[in-house]
Amino acid sequence: MSTTPAPAEDLVVLGKIVSVHGVRGEVKVYSFTDPVDNVLDYRRWTLRRDNEVKQVELASGRLQGKVLVAKLKGLDDREVARSYAGFEICVARSELPELSEGEFYWYQLEGLSVIDQAGQLLGKIDHLFETGANDVMVVKPSPGSLDDRERLLPYTGQCVLSIDLAAGEMRVDWDADF
Repeated sequence: MSTTPAPAEDLVVLGKIVSVHGVRGEVKVYSFTDPVDNVLDYRRWTLRRDNEVKQVELASGRLQGKVLVAKLKGLDDREVARSYAGFEICVARSELPELSEGEFYWYQLEGLSVIDQAGQLLGKIDHLFETGANDVMVVKPSPGSLDDRERLLPYTGQCVLSIDLAAGEMRVDWDADF
């Protein structure tokens, strides 16, 4: 497939190819979507690893136990499929579904300034990760922040008071000493 990829800044990472599956060129996928098989809703993937970019088309995919298996169009050889391990699976932001009011994609939260109720800058959201109970925001110090501590804050309604994407801010109920 040879369509022009979206510019890198317009791509969102939805998963990663981790290894091969079977002998017919299928690949195992680690999905960042919820539910995990939502990554299969996108037929055209931009694969990215370091400076290498490939455009591929998804022929089929399935959840097999806890493993997501994908078949890429034109990829029928196990050894060639092995060379795809480590590629991030990306799609253009414009392909993502619209969210309801008050819902956000993780990429929208990354880089927001985190401010506590006292008006103190705790830092900026570096990234988020999922735990069994709730998502967690990794807040790293930034210029002007209260101190040089990295903080892990729960992404819950109790902690997050407001999000203003236009202002680049998130207000939180969090003790700066914690």
